[in-house]
Amino acid sequence: MGQVGRIVEATTGHEALLRARQRAALLPDLLVEARRVVATVTTGWHGRRRRGAGENFWQFRPFVDGEPVSRIDWRRSARDDSVYLRDREWEAAQTVWLWADPSPSMLFQSADKLVSKESRALVLVLALAELLSRSGERIGYPGVLDPISARNTAERIAAALMSNRPGAGFPDVDRFRRFSEVVLVGDFLDPMDEILERIDAAAQRGVRGHVVQIADPAEVAFPYHGRTEFRDPETGAKITAGRAETIREDYRTLFDARRATLADHCRHVGWSHVFHVTDRRASEPLIAVHGRLSGMPQAAGARA
Repeated sequence: MGQVGRIVEATTGHEALLRARQRAALLPDLLVEARRVVATVTTGWHGRRRRGAGENFWQFRPFVDGEPVSRIDWRRSARDDSVYLRDREWEAAQTVWLWADPSPSMLFQSADKLVSKESRALVLVLALAELLSRSGERIGYPGVLDPISARNTAERIAAALMSNRPGAGFPDVDRFRRFSEVVLVGDFLDPMDEILERIDAAAQRGVRGHVVQIADPAEVAFPYHGRTEFRDPETGAKITAGRAETIREDYRTLFDARRATLADHCRHVGWSHVFHVTDRRASEPLIAVHGRLSGMPQAAGARA
């Protein structure tokens, strides 16, 4: 059970090509779904607002000793006994890299009524591109689209992915520059030491990261009974359990430990971590990740 959660069938080269074409055909629908999700969560949102250089008013806040007196708003301060500063909104565009794991394991869906992990990951990436482009951010997709600032970035990413989907594997961290941000959406079922090594490499470059770990409900609950064969979708390796229910607790313990290890390591390097199961609404991780990108603190043990 070393590659925990990889419980979809291996595919032949022909089947892989067929599925790649099917994914490309679905991208327009995924873009529509991404925009629908964005529409459900954007009421009252104003982009990635933060304090900094700019012309637009953001907020009043109490004066703190050591801050420039020139920024005191005397009219607002005259209303009561406190002294207030007038903050402007930060306006400098930042580079945000978005990435959805293209690994074969992402195709898994345990029931027809559920979406695959890959579909959910792509919807989240396209929704984030839609949101961030409205704020004027520079959005890129490793190996697909260099960072650009455009209102139709989500559409450009979807169009590019239809003809150019990078192979499986963590994106090349050499593309990321200091002070940029990266949102990685996947199931993170590769060997954990390799995942943590890549995260460390990006963090050491001064990159701020956000990991969205996606799982199918069956990968969390392990609802299998009786004789069951599990196949690794990437290597074709098989494991047959005579009575699958007898290994359920061990599986859950291992799965939870992997999740906790990834979350703890992200926290250690100053990254955020969001866990999401595909039977939940896509708007939940979208709101969570947008909050992290906006600098909102991550609640301990938060699950999206």
